[in-house]
Amino acid sequence: MKKVEDYIRTIVDFPHEGIMFRDVTTLFADARGFRMAIDQMLHPYAGLEIDKVVGLEARGFILGGAIAHQLSVGFVPIRKKGKLPGTTISQEYKLEYGEAIVEIHDDAIQAGEKVLVVDDLLATGGTAEAGIKLIERLGGEIVSCAFIIDLPDLGGRKKLEAMGMDVHALCAFDGL
Repeated sequence: MKKVEDYIRTIVDFPHEGIMFRDVTTLFADARGFRMAIDQMLHPYAGLEIDKVVGLEARGFILGGAIAHQLSVGFVPIRKKGKLPGTTISQEYKLEYGEAIVEIHDDAIQAGEKVLVVDDLLATGGTAEAGIKLIERLGGEIVSCAFIIDLPDLGGRKKLEAMGMDVHALCAFDGL
């Protein structure tokens, strides 16, 4: 029987030499694999109160939309700077080479709402950390952070857990 990781393609030396890029588009393209991933991502949260699902740009939108639909709750995107049309708040974070900024609409989450944060991959945890800070600034309470892939060698899980976050990932790959 196939597991989620069996649907994930590895592309060597992308986007830079020495990187093993874990491509989830092959998982998304397979109906059985995609359903399996969504079902498994939902499983730890059965019976928990969740008011909103927040997806991190960009593959987190695909997962977050499907998960929000299954939970019958709203979906909120966290996007790169300048992509949201309304009034936003922003958060800087560090990348491997430089910095980036993500934003959320300032009215997307109400104080006290229970939030599930979703993305495809947890590497260094920088994007997730920035998203968590935005949600908390709006008064949201994060129930958990859910990912398809964890790259434990890059330390993202440890970073999020040190922030007090509950973290779930469907599979892990060694290396970068």
